[in-house]
Amino acid sequence: MPPADPLTSPVTGWTRAHWEAVADRLLDALTPYASPGLAQYRLPGRPSHSGAWSDGLEGFARSFLLAAFRIAGSAGRQTPGLIERYAAGLASGTDPHSPDHWPPVTDRSQPMVEAASVAIALHETRPWIWDRLDDRVRQRTADWLGGFLGAVVNDSNWRLFQVITEEFLASVGAPHRRAEIDAGLARLEDWYRGDGWYTDGDGRKFDYYNAWALHLYPVLWARIAGPRADSRLVAEHRARLRSFLHDHQHFFGGDGAPVHQGRSLTYRFGTTAPLWAGVLADATPLPPGRTRRLASGALKHFAERGVPDERGLLTLGWYRPFLPVTQRYSGPASPYWANKAFLGLLLPADHPVWTAHEEPGPVETGDVRLALPAPGWLLHSTAADGIVRLVNHGSDRLPPPPATPDDSPHYARLAYSSATAPETPPAPRPGPDNHIALLAPDGTPTRRGRIHPLAVEGARAASWHRAVFPGSGEGHRIESVSVVHGPWEVRVHRVDAPPGTPVREGGWAIADDTGPPLGRTGPGRALARRADGLTSTIVGLHGWRDAGAAVAQAAGANAYGHHSATPHLTLPAHPGGTHLLVTLVVLSADPKVNGDLKANGDPETNGDRKTNGDPYARGSGTRVRVAVSGEVEIRFPDGTRERVPR
Repeated sequence: MPPADPLTSPVTGWTRAHWEAVADRLLDALTPYASPGLAQYRLPGRPSHSGAWSDGLEGFARSFLLAAFRIAGSAGRQTPGLIERYAAGLASGTDPHSPDHWPPVTDRSQPMVEAASVAIALHETRPWIWDRLDDRVRQRTADWLGGFLGAVVNDSNWRLFQVITEEFLASVGAPHRRAEIDAGLARLEDWYRGDGWYTDGDGRKFDYYNAWALHLYPVLWARIAGPRADSRLVAEHRARLRSFLHDHQHFFGGDGAPVHQGRSLTYRFGTTAPLWAGVLADATPLPPGRTRRLASGALKHFAERGVPDERGLLTLGWYRPFLPVTQRYSGPASPYWANKAFLGLLLPADHPVWTAHEEPGPVETGDVRLALPAPGWLLHSTAADGIVRLVNHGSDRLPPPPATPDDSPHYARLAYSSATAPETPPAPRPGPDNHIALLAPDGTPTRRGRIHPLAVEGARAASWHRAVFPGSGEGHRIESVSVVHGPWEVRVHRVDAPPGTPVREGGWAIADDTGPPLGRTGPGRALARRADGLTSTIVGLHGWRDAGAAVAQAAGANAYGHHSATPHLTLPAHPGGTHLLVTLVVLSADPKVNGDLKANGDPETNGDRKTNGDPYARGSGTRVRVAVSGEVEIRFPDGTRERVPR
């Protein structure tokens, strides 16, 4: 790696040269896995449900995207062999008689996804690759991309793959259907929910696909379409991206880690793609130095944690290989959608985004609380430890009714963060982390399923869900309100359940590769702490009389480390009817919040008295008062008060 530049980049030390070095390492590491004609990259790892043939194409297309940014960013210089390498792959992949030719673009097939990457790469490298291809290769490439014409496309971000591909075909005078391009762009309008947020298809499907697809592709489409693009629509896309980036900048922790929520998380630093897109499209509210700090911080975060691996490969996982963050469509080359993060290389080396003084990210300059009504989220971050926490009362990734509710740990949890991942145990039972559940007689917890948002405003977010016992059609309403302040979140639950039903709620799962986190319990409270001080605490503030406290230990169930632990409470018997539960959950690495576990504090010490460094002290310093009307008044340890009406 190049030497750090503390003058220009005082936060990360990283410059454009670091991005180029990582890009080159990623591209060089693929060469041993190339097919004889260079049209496929057959990487080691679990194949996707599309099969090895499609996976090989995926390796070519997604690495071609990175090669294109590298080639165009250096005007075809400083990239020895890349132009020839990918031109040869195009010639071989589109030749039906070649032993490593590509699978065709057909209805709802994975090659649709990869065709869009090929089209983007061809557009960005047009002077160096497309314009120099043999006429027969150009014709074959256009014919292969033309498989989109009249094809059935998944009704999601896939509609934009068709838009991109057919717009490229239009740009080179090849057959295309303007009606299909327009229809795809119109469908995007149907999914817009305001304030810069899209749902990825019908339903409440909010995640990073806003970042690396739904905002990114309209920008790339406009670059390909040029004067053919509707200027009004382009302006609208730019305005929405600007609004989205106002929120998106808050999703990166002080250590550069993105908030760990949603699917396809193995794309990792692909979350930075819209930061660069905003600069390319003149659609960003961020100063250049902050854009670079956020993007470089994310890339550096993973680079310092073994990504790419010792072979230079991006594996199916988060840091280490970890299949539970993948989906059935994930193959060995899928992680290379992370290459969208290198979009910034299209900006010239003397652009302010590369030369401006690096500025701290939002989480480094002060505590933040941000209400996001469109996705139903409430974000709160703390400067003392650089942790971003995302409270979820709106995203469940479920199609609209009557689709059967499902439950994914990457969508169904009450909260996510930049310092933790949800538990993803191999067993069918969900982990207790950031979840409230009724327990069946055999101990099986109910799932959250479909989330029904109620409100997101100020310091509060609320929703309800129906807790359904396995094998039963009967559901029981659980209404939850989250109130956040600094590192603290107080949850107010109104739980309907049959009398005698156990109720369980968990705090944050923390994980570590070096060893199991320490667990500690007391009456109505539990704590898990990692060796570096990251601490997860849960405290029953109201309604948890006689509750049991425990710390669930697990191995191999968390993307952040092999060993994980979740503090949780269990009410042994619901009284029946509607029961009010108020719970404090805290995730913090701030010693002022966590206390010192080496001190001999009393876990039952009242937070208003001396605590001798007790780790529960700041939790027990949070108080609630419940009025006869059912209104809950919360007093946080610093004296801040909030009210939750009945």
